[in-house]
Amino acid sequence: MNPATVIIILVVAVVVFFAVRSSARHLKGEGGCCGGGGEVIREEKKVLDGPVIGKKIVHIEGMHCENCKNSVERHVNKIDGASCEVDLKKNLAVVSYDRPIDDTRLRRTIELLDFTVTGIEEG
Repeated sequence: MNPATVIIILVVAVVVFFAVRSSARHLKGEGGCCGGGGEVIREEKKVLDGPVIGKKIVHIEGMHCENCKNSVERHVNKIDGASCEVDLKKNLAVVSYDRPIDDTRLRRTIELLDFTVTGIEEG
């Protein structure tokens, strides 16, 4: 076999190895994706102004990593009266609220991030 062919095969093998490894980490929710560059900035938990009057469980498809989780939490927490905690493994967000929160607003806020809301239920 030609030495140039061997080098090309080795280079392709290394590229494929790293691509498969990165994809496996991505699908397990590890590492950075979604433009996160591998560095995850933790969001501080939002404290509501008043007492919690209810909770909604939002089922979400399309979240893969901590950056996805933080993005959903950050955007839902911008809604007055809402505090969000995402469970990445269960693909859901628990939204506590101290005033009525419209399901349509929750859905729109999350779907504008290119995730899919598959259901919202009272918690």
